Amino acid sequence: MSQSLRQLIGSALDTDTEARTEGGLRQTRCLHCRARLSVSNDGQPLGTATLEHIVARSWFGRRAAADLTAGLSGPDDPRNLALACARCNQQKGRTHDAAGPANPRAREIVAALLARRRARHP
Repeated sequence: MSQSLRQLIGSALDTDTEARTEGGLRQTRCLHCRARLSVSNDGQPLGTATLEHIVARSWFGRRAAADLTAGLSGPDDPRNLALACARCNQQKGRTHDAAGPANPRAREIVAALLARRRARHP
């Protein structure tokens, strides 16, 4: 795993008010299903933990997503990053992210996730 990806995971955890250090591991909950997720102290995800871009990277710069990306400095802004279990992250990528920001249901889901993440941001 690249050092830059580990740094992004660390950034997501550093700005997650639910993240805790227990037994030498950093732990939080999946943004979607609330499953417990663990990351080693060096940023290596353990088990099913993955990095979630709440607003998909492909949505940035698209007019239909302008309101969702407003206030974010880009896809890797810590307010757009969270940890998710692999199952939830892959399902979102196949359904909502793939549908694109012009799809009302996809926008609704992403907006709700973004609000949930902002509530966990200090």
